[in-house]
Amino acid sequence: MAPFAKPESVLRRADELIAVGQNAGALEALHDVIISKRSRNVPLASLEPIMLKFVELCVSLRKGKIAKEGLHQYKNISQNTNIATIELVISKFIQLSEEKVQEAQAKADQITLDGLDDLEATETPESILLSTVSGEQNKDRTDRAVVTPWLKFLWEAYRTVLDILRNNARLEALYQTTAHQAFQFCLRYTRKTEFRRLCDLLRNHLQNVAKYAHQPHSINLNEPESLQRHLDTRFHQLNAAAELELWQEAFRSVEDIHNLMTMSKKMPKPFMMANYYEKLTKIFMVSENYLFHAAAWNKYYTLVKTQNKSVTDEEQTRMASLALLSSLAIPVISSKDSSYEVDESKNKSHRLAALLGLSRSPNRAGLLKEALSKNILKHVRPELRELYNILEVQFHPLSICKKIEPIMSKLAADVELVKYVKPLHQVILTRLFQQLSQVYTTVKLDFVIQLASFPAPFNYDSATIEKFIMKGCKKGELSIRIDHATQSLTFETDLFASDNKTVTDGPILQSLPSDLMRTQLTRLATCLNTTVSMISPEIVEAKKEAKRAAFVKALASMKEEHQLALERKAIIERKKELIETMLARKEKEEAREKALRLQAEQEALKIRLAEERRKREEERVRAEHEAIRKNEALKLAESLKNKAGVELNDEDLETLDKDKLVAIQIKQLEKEKGEMTARTKAIGKRLDHVERALRLEERPLLAKDYERQQKADRLYHEAAVKAHREAASAKHAHELELKKRMVKILDDYRKVRRDMEDKRKEEFAQKREAAQRKIDDEKQKRIQLYREKKVELEARKEREKKEAAEREAEAARRAVEEEKRKAEREVEAAKERAEHEERMRNLDAIEARKREREAEIEARSSTGSSAPSAPSAPSGPPPPRFVSGSGDRPSWRDREAAKMAAGGDAGGSSTPPPSSGSAYVPPGARGGRDSGRDSGRDFGRDSGRDSGRDSGRDSGRD
Repeated sequence: MAPFAKPESVLRRADELIAVGQNAGALEALHDVIISKRSRNVPLASLEPIMLKFVELCVSLRKGKIAKEGLHQYKNISQNTNIATIELVISKFIQLSEEKVQEAQAKADQITLDGLDDLEATETPESILLSTVSGEQNKDRTDRAVVTPWLKFLWEAYRTVLDILRNNARLEALYQTTAHQAFQFCLRYTRKTEFRRLCDLLRNHLQNVAKYAHQPHSINLNEPESLQRHLDTRFHQLNAAAELELWQEAFRSVEDIHNLMTMSKKMPKPFMMANYYEKLTKIFMVSENYLFHAAAWNKYYTLVKTQNKSVTDEEQTRMASLALLSSLAIPVISSKDSSYEVDESKNKSHRLAALLGLSRSPNRAGLLKEALSKNILKHVRPELRELYNILEVQFHPLSICKKIEPIMSKLAADVELVKYVKPLHQVILTRLFQQLSQVYTTVKLDFVIQLASFPAPFNYDSATIEKFIMKGCKKGELSIRIDHATQSLTFETDLFASDNKTVTDGPILQSLPSDLMRTQLTRLATCLNTTVSMISPEIVEAKKEAKRAAFVKALASMKEEHQLALERKAIIERKKELIETMLARKEKEEAREKALRLQAEQEALKIRLAEERRKREEERVRAEHEAIRKNEALKLAESLKNKAGVELNDEDLETLDKDKLVAIQIKQLEKEKGEMTARTKAIGKRLDHVERALRLEERPLLAKDYERQQKADRLYHEAAVKAHREAASAKHAHELELKKRMVKILDDYRKVRRDMEDKRKEEFAQKREAAQRKIDDEKQKRIQLYREKKVELEARKEREKKEAAEREAEAARRAVEEEKRKAEREVEAAKERAEHEERMRNLDAIEARKREREAEIEARSSTGSSAPSAPSAPSGPPPPRFVSGSGDRPSWRDREAAKMAAGGDAGGSSTPPPSSGSAYVPPGARGGRDSGRDSGRDFGRDSGRDSGRDSGRDSGRD
């Protein structure tokens, strides 16, 4: 076949090969098309049927590697354009593989049944000999031959699909679905090895998420949806591991879940967390880690009690009993040995505590205290409540085992609680030795064995008790010496031993010597304090008064501290809200940027694909046009070659183009047309002669044919009329019979019709009356609503009128105040005018004195001698000081007038100017009396105006 053919042709060819039984050839043809580089340009609508047929052949032939290669290629082609087609093909691949396994299983069962010829037959010698050589049974051999190959293929199919879909956000949902199907496969066929490999594969894929984060369509674990899908898958993995009893894988699954939960910003759903803690209880129980087993039960009980309000009393009793019993079964003597193991155990405890969401490692006393704080004794079974009292409250070393024996029998009979019997015996034995050490110093070993007697298989002999004592002494929990010569136990007491919380955990009858030695100073201080209180009561009163004052002070500052605490809480809440708002805004911004980035990438991808599609389409059209042109030229040449009179060889067919061939064809057609015209003329002349001869022969036969046709038409008409009459008569008779039957029920019909009409009239009247009542009610409601609105409108108008009156009163009050301020301003203006007039009068007086001095100067100058006289002191008064309008400093004009006045006085006392007429003449003396008067008036007016302006400016500046 050609290097690359059309997909439709290949699919058709594959169907033909399958029809003749050549499945391998069909698979090879489809495989060549899929892995070809040119298949990337094929539309997915044409490639999808090929892939479906391809996976079907791969499954039927069990070609896993070829299927993997084809699926990888198809994913690379279609992951950017159409995800649904990948999901369809992969789902089809998994479905066909599972169906093949089911068919193989049914076939193996049928082979096993067919092999049983006689159901009552006993073992034959051949079967006995075969069983000694091979341990396999017939069904096992059949399954290995028939079912196992398909199981291997199905497992490889799951691994192939998971490897194809890994680290792709667009295919993540299908990836998780396939993982769930793989878990179900392992559970259905109990494939523990494959389950371990599947867990490692999923864990490896999760670790590679960060490695391939830069690739397009990579998984982002910061997205809540993606993280939630991984959590769901890990919870399915944990459930499957627990059902297969693969506890190491279950613990690793728990660690995976914990790591994912630490990455998640919100906690998983409560039922998922309940499942998480329940599986942890099973894991810790299998590993005999009773401490964390009890802690897991405590977390599980707390979660179910707080989240599930509809839990039944029976279920609550069961969970409370298991929580209390698991706490009681924690060994009192720890199992750590060396310092290295202590450090390793501490690190391990921190890890396990982190898995349970605890900040520090739990202990037996803390778990029991927490259980009691939840009032768990109220919900447990009565025998467990009694067991708690015996072990933790009561002190009875001689009867502790006898009291607990019936309770242990009940626990051993319960399937769910029997696993706690063995650790409880260790706790009971520890409590027995602790209580004996507080009462006895030396006891016989036989006496201890008698006290620790339990029914089989929990009975203790001397070797077991000795081993237990040596273990407790090695850990420092017990201090007992065994004397084999006297077969006795000696409870040694170290007076300077440190406080051991584990030993003193249970009930205490009296203090140990080490406790007395350690607390002697404390007891002496307590005794001295009591003595001082009895001797000096005022000290007690002072303490009480100080305590009372402290309480008063605390009560006084309580409100303030409470308010400060509330403010701190509000601040913290506000900061938390701000942080949450900022985080939400940041997440929203990141989501928006991501959406924009994805949209831009999709737009660029669409543009690129459209451009590639356009180029491919242009190339295809051009190739098709060229092929069509060549085909038309070849067909035309072939047709011309086959025509008579046209000689064309193979070289001419290849060299001639379409135009030359068309010219040859036109010439040939004209030649054929001329020949056809000549033949047509000859044939027409011959047909004319034949037609004339025929008409001459048929003319005498036409009259006979006309008569025969008239007779036949008359017979047909008479038969038709007769049949019509018979049918009409039969129909009339039938209708008369029907009328007779209908007349009998006419009265009943009329009665029923009348009854129905009356009934419908009555129903219509009732409906109309109900509608009228409804209309009246609606009218009343609307009238009432209108009245309420009218009252409200009148009240609003009254309120507006009142507000308008208030506004008018306010406006009148403001007008009165404005009139009052206006009158005050007028009074102030009159006062200022009076002051101004007073200043003007003063200025006029000054001007008069000035004119008098000028007259005196003028008279003196006219009568003075030409010789200079001796200087004499001024005889007049000192020059006047002009006062400005503001009263505090003179203006510029006032100062100039004062200078002029001072200059006139000096001139009067000095020698007169020479008679040449160059002496100074004042303005008043230049133009006579009128000139002086006008000058004084103008000076006074200008001086007053300028003085007021200058004084105001100067005063404002000061």
